[in-house]
Amino acid sequence: MLPATVAAKRHHDYALPAGAPTANDEGTGMTSNDPPASDDYDRAAERPGEDAAVDAPAVETESVATAPADVEPIEFGSRQGRLIITATVLASGVAFLDSTVVTVALPRIGTDLGAEFSALQWVLNSYLLALGALVLVGGALGDLLGRRRVFLIGMWGFGVASLLCAVAWSPGALIGARALQGVSAAMLTPTSLAILSSTFASEHRGRAIGAWSGLSGVTTAIGPFVGGWLVDAASWRWIFLLNLPLLAGAIIVTRSAVPADRGAGSGLARRDVFTRVDLPGAALTATGLGLVVAALIEVERLPTWAVLTSVLAGSATLGGFALYERWRTLPMMPPELFRIRTFSVANLFTVVVYASLTGMGFLISLALQRGLGYSALAAGASTIPLTLMLLAFSARVGALLPRTGARPLLTAGGVLTALGLLLLSTIDLDTTYLTGVLPGVLVFAVGLVLLVAPVTTTALTDVPAARQGVASGVNNAVARIAGLLAVAVLPAAAGLSSTGATDPGPLLDGVSTALRIAAVSCLVGAVIAWIGLRPRDCRRTHVTIAASQSGR
Repeated sequence: MLPATVAAKRHHDYALPAGAPTANDEGTGMTSNDPPASDDYDRAAERPGEDAAVDAPAVETESVATAPADVEPIEFGSRQGRLIITATVLASGVAFLDSTVVTVALPRIGTDLGAEFSALQWVLNSYLLALGALVLVGGALGDLLGRRRVFLIGMWGFGVASLLCAVAWSPGALIGARALQGVSAAMLTPTSLAILSSTFASEHRGRAIGAWSGLSGVTTAIGPFVGGWLVDAASWRWIFLLNLPLLAGAIIVTRSAVPADRGAGSGLARRDVFTRVDLPGAALTATGLGLVVAALIEVERLPTWAVLTSVLAGSATLGGFALYERWRTLPMMPPELFRIRTFSVANLFTVVVYASLTGMGFLISLALQRGLGYSALAAGASTIPLTLMLLAFSARVGALLPRTGARPLLTAGGVLTALGLLLLSTIDLDTTYLTGVLPGVLVFAVGLVLLVAPVTTTALTDVPAARQGVASGVNNAVARIAGLLAVAVLPAAAGLSSTGATDPGPLLDGVSTALRIAAVSCLVGAVIAWIGLRPRDCRRTHVTIAASQSGR
């Protein structure tokens, strides 16, 4: 429903190999191995013999996959370079497309399959749960087994899962197939960006990643419109069938154009390879989140004691995950990163703000279609102004960041998104688009433009170069998990029941309450940014991630 918001943020948060420049590299001459020019780094540079990474503890790193020595670096304008970009955009674009297109199709899916409101929540959350828990594992597997290999496996898996989604005969079958899509997306999405970083010549990587970023942003932006048109003109099943020819083309191009690479684990026994991947950590995350989310989604079906038991068990499991990560030599989510102030503040901001944004997209789609009688296409088109503003102004805000710092932008962004949500919360049965929907969308869009580009830059600004890849992956996983919890928590907190979700009056009342709760969450994010960040954080910082945020 929000074509270039939450999903667009995710384009740029997947792990990059150390030293891989992003779209901003051209013109700055800087790579991610250059330390951020923050005050702490500047002061450290003035003290010879001291480590520049003041707030960033040293952590152990793993080697990454590399292309064979006899493979020449690829130029951006070459035929092979264009084919590699085509393959990565097609594959990752399919995953991004599904993250937005399904939201628009949910009301029709519910009608055709007889799915209750809780089942529609699971259609979204089964995908987000698998992807959020495994995205870091997918990136690690690419490094160990070879990125091209894992990329191909992810595409095959996503294609099979998409076919299963298209032929789903019940809500349960669709939910299971969506979970398989999430597992596959966790393999293909991070490796698509890593392929660009490892195959293109250093002077061409910025342009390659910039092209990937922009084209992937386009696929996300058109998702609601394409999805709405397919749902209205044919069937919701076509939103999944559309993936098959796109993935087939990506597989063919990948096999012919993407160089094979040897993973860092190529000389290890299979058991040793998987020992180096934090599968227990991923299992603990998925189990803990699953228990919490299940209790919240199924709160109407389960007795009170079962809900409390599930929430407590899930919380204990997530606590066990935190302890396990402190003990593990090579953890999936290094605890040392959270001792970096800007990283912790940015991730806390991501939790409270992006949770609201994901929940808002889910609920607004239901409100417009089931509450106000919009067609799927009209519901998807309702956020066109939001998409246009993001495409037009996100890059400019990214360029503004070194002059203003992150604090005022994130604070203002949180306040304005809250105001936009409050305006949208006034939707009722008599609401028209021009007076009741568009004003909230416009204000919300202004706030989103102010916060989308700076938040990842803030998360990475003081992270040592060797850990920026895993740090960006952690920030991505945090955003996914925040959205997962929002889809479960907001309806429950608003008292939106399965019965009310089918009656326009109660549905709109519940959505209004949920949007007001989301607005409060965005205001909390603004307070976190104002208190947690210093006025000069990210000022004059040329973190190379900044310019790649234009599609977020």
